[in-house]
Amino acid sequence: MKIAVFQFAAGSVITDNWAAIQRAISEAHRNHVRLLVFQECALCGYPPVERENVREIDFLQLDSCIGRIKERAKQCDMYIALGAVRKSNQQYHDSIFVIGPTGELAGIYDKRALWGWDKDNFVPGESDGIFEIDDIKVGFRICYEVRFPEYFRELFTAGVSLCFVSFCDVSKQADDERYDILKSHLITRAAENVMTVVSVNSTSGFQTAPTAVFSPDGHVIETAENGKESLLIFEYNKETNSFSGEGRETLSRELLNG
Repeated sequence: MKIAVFQFAAGSVITDNWAAIQRAISEAHRNHVRLLVFQECALCGYPPVERENVREIDFLQLDSCIGRIKERAKQCDMYIALGAVRKSNQQYHDSIFVIGPTGELAGIYDKRALWGWDKDNFVPGESDGIFEIDDIKVGFRICYEVRFPEYFRELFTAGVSLCFVSFCDVSKQADDERYDILKSHLITRAAENVMTVVSVNSTSGFQTAPTAVFSPDGHVIETAENGKESLLIFEYNKETNSFSGEGRETLSRELLNG
């Protein structure tokens, strides 16, 4: 399955974000991508980094754009995982909308690990973020969740082999140490759970987490250029585990089963 992630500089103007998303969908379609994944809050901007707060979002405009993205998914016969804020009963979620190739919503994953300004803007979700895409179990996680192995062990237990982590983790100045820490988390989550992990981050500031693909052994396979709008394409194949990967998977399941 050909997959892709798209990094760009999101902001508070939904129509500008929509234009970038449209560029990505068109390029992905030309390259026969089956699953296209976007960064955290890609359509509306992440508060308070890329917009002031959730209450200033025009949800009529947001919903209209989501409808147009559903149409594009159907036209392109493509799965699209879109980061956006979701409003429900006067509460807000930091969400990934998973849209199927029929144009229908396959499901939503709401961020669960909330702290700091996330708690000021959002309420935590309850779903596990696991979807069946072309007979492959795919997991989605959002930004701060990469800090917690429990969210990824949950995927391992369910037999997920491919996981996407959508970030808006940027700073006003370069922070190489934070970048290395978050990259190391991604490497570890891939290796300890014997799964391919793909990250995608905003470019609205200095990136403090990479847009990259990590193998089930924790190797960096592909990396997008930092700070530059780009579509990173990768041919995903669920291959037989390496000798080390087979050992980690076998012993992990033994530990989980007591």
